[in-house]
Amino acid sequence: MSTLFDLSGKHALLTGGTGALGTAMARGLLGAGARVALLSRNPDNLASAAAELSQSAGDAESVLLLRGDVTDRQSLEAAREELRRKWGKLDILVNAAGGNRPGATIGPDQSFFDLNLDDFAGVSKLNLDGTVIPSLIFGEMITEADRGCIVNISSMAADRAITRVVGYSAAKAGIDNFTKWLAVEMARKYDGRVRVNAIAPGFFIGEQNRRLLLEEDGSLTPRGKTIIASTPMNRFGEAEELMTTLVYLCADASSFVTGIVVPVDGGFSAFSGV
Repeated sequence: MSTLFDLSGKHALLTGGTGALGTAMARGLLGAGARVALLSRNPDNLASAAAELSQSAGDAESVLLLRGDVTDRQSLEAAREELRRKWGKLDILVNAAGGNRPGATIGPDQSFFDLNLDDFAGVSKLNLDGTVIPSLIFGEMITEADRGCIVNISSMAADRAITRVVGYSAAKAGIDNFTKWLAVEMARKYDGRVRVNAIAPGFFIGEQNRRLLLEEDGSLTPRGKTIIASTPMNRFGEAEELMTTLVYLCADASSFVTGIVVPVDGGFSAFSGV
C-alpha cells in the first residue's frame, strides 16, 4: 500500500504555498517524497516558507522558490522557464493561491446593493483566473510527464450559500466547474495520463479569517460560533489535515479518480443543521 502513496521522483509546483494552509500542503508533498516549488509574488513570504519547510526537505534541491503572480501570464512564463532550467519536468500543479477583498464581502449592516464591482472582479481574477492561468502556463509541462495531475483548491463557499462572501463564493464555484471541465478535457486529449481534481476545505484558521472567526482572546466570534454549530465534528480544521487528501489526489492511489471535489470539512457539507 505504501507505494501507492509514494511521490518519490515527482516534482510539484504549489501556488499560494506561503500561507499556513499552503505550507502544510507543501510539507505533506515533501513528506511523501516529492520535490516542491513554491510560487509567490512576495520574496519575503517565499523565504519564510522555505525556512519553515527546511526540516521537511530531504535535501537542498527539494524546495525551489519561484517569483510569480498567478494573475500575470508573463511572470508565470518566466517562472516556468526557470523551472525547466532547474528541474526540467513537472508532474503536479497545486493551485492554492486565493483570497478575498472587503468590497466583495457584504457586512452585517450592508445589503447586496453595497457590493463593490471592482472588488468583485478582483476577487474573481485572483481566485478563478489565478487558477486558470497557472493551469495554462504549467499544464503543458504536466502533459509531458508520464502521469501528471492538477489539484485546485475550492471552498465550502462554492457549494453552499454562506452569507457575506459573495465574490469569493462565485469565484470558488467557478473553480469547481473549471475543475470538472478540465478533468474531462485532459482525460480525453491525453489518454487519461493527466488527472484534475479539487479539494474543498471546510473552516480552517488562517491569517485572512482569524479576526472574523476568533476574538483576540482566542474565543469564538458570533460567526465562529455559527460555523462550529454547523460542523458536526465541532471544531475548526487543522492545516495538517489537508495533507493526506492532497497526497492521495497526487499519488497512484487515485489513478482512476478525476473530476471530483473532495470536501475536507468535518461534516459541514453533510449537515442539514437539524
